[in-house]
Amino acid sequence: MGSQGAPAQLAGAARGSEVPASNRMGFGAQPRLKMTENRRLGVLISGRGSNLQAIIDAVAAGRLLATIAVVIANTANASGLARARRAGIETMVLAHTAYPSREAYDEALVAELRRRDVWLVCLAGFMRLLSSTFIEAFPNRILNIHPSLLPAFVGLHGQDQAWRYGVKIAGATVHVVTPELDAGPIVLQAVVPVEDADTAETLAARILVEEHRIYPEAIGIVLDGGWRIDGRRFVRS
Repeated sequence: MGSQGAPAQLAGAARGSEVPASNRMGFGAQPRLKMTENRRLGVLISGRGSNLQAIIDAVAAGRLLATIAVVIANTANASGLARARRAGIETMVLAHTAYPSREAYDEALVAELRRRDVWLVCLAGFMRLLSSTFIEAFPNRILNIHPSLLPAFVGLHGQDQAWRYGVKIAGATVHVVTPELDAGPIVLQAVVPVEDADTAETLAARILVEEHRIYPEAIGIVLDGGWRIDGRRFVRS
């Protein structure tokens, strides 16, 4: 099944084991997370949604055992909304401009995700910084894809930063979201060699291929459990 097919719905929505409140925001050693029976995803987007499409395709093909419960955009012109609708996934526009503060907006986001029993939140080109209000609502259960080999080249346009700096190896990173920008524990990375003939655009295109490959894989790793956060490390065991 391609992007046109609706994602398979999974039976059961019981919570997996969650990180104790005392360990949620720190980088100390934390208990190993068990496999969760609730594999419902909430995907947040702001733009074209190409990484969203990679997740949709992985679910449809059976490579990712999950249900995309909802796709939420903070702007009505996010073209990724059409990708979700074609796949039969619920969509919602929650405009940040309608709320008086970042915290108020994030509270509304949390409410909508909880209403749909979302366990794992996936940022796919969501161009907003999340407040502690949001992060504390989903401790160690928010993932982001970043187009560089973190901790190098944080922030916007990581591919262009890498190309201009002249590195010989670039890549992509899936990490757990924490209050610090692009600084959470790393779940998965992919290396992309930088060729002498590369432009910023050709490098970005090759990095994007790897983003599409590793993001669904990283989501599956997190849902499958058997991992813990130890210091700054995401450790599988």
